[in-house]
Amino acid sequence: MLALYAGSFDPITNGHTDLIRRALGFADRIIVAVANNPAKKPLFTPDERVGLIAKALEGETRVEVQQFEGLLVDFARTAGVGMIIRGFRAVSDYEYEYQMALMNRHLAPEIETVFMIPSLDTTHISSSLVREVARFGGDVASLVHPSVHQALRAKFGK
Repeated sequence: MLALYAGSFDPITNGHTDLIRRALGFADRIIVAVANNPAKKPLFTPDERVGLIAKALEGETRVEVQQFEGLLVDFARTAGVGMIIRGFRAVSDYEYEYQMALMNRHLAPEIETVFMIPSLDTTHISSSLVREVARFGGDVASLVHPSVHQALRAKFGK
């Protein structure tokens, strides 16, 4: 089955890559869909995020990276996706993800949503925290792929 894992990935973290690799245990292929939402004022452009994801997942032949705008279910339907993968780190993520899954089911009942819990060693990682720590010169090398670490250092001049 073709699955979809969507997000802003600003930037992709080891938590994201862990979830993608584990999802390949039950999905034949995965499209990593980079949301293009300029209202969020991302640190990296969509093209930069796609490139960083490709580097972080280099060698994963069953993973494809694409950008999308608009409704996730419209993109999923066009791509022929049968499953949307969503991850949540804490109980606080649950309500939002639950509401989104129900709306997606309403809009596209043929597409299932599967929730995944992060591995214990990546539960604390979020893109926003990685950006904040990197912005102030903190060490995020163990939280992201080396190419992402390098890109963060270049953005913040460290």
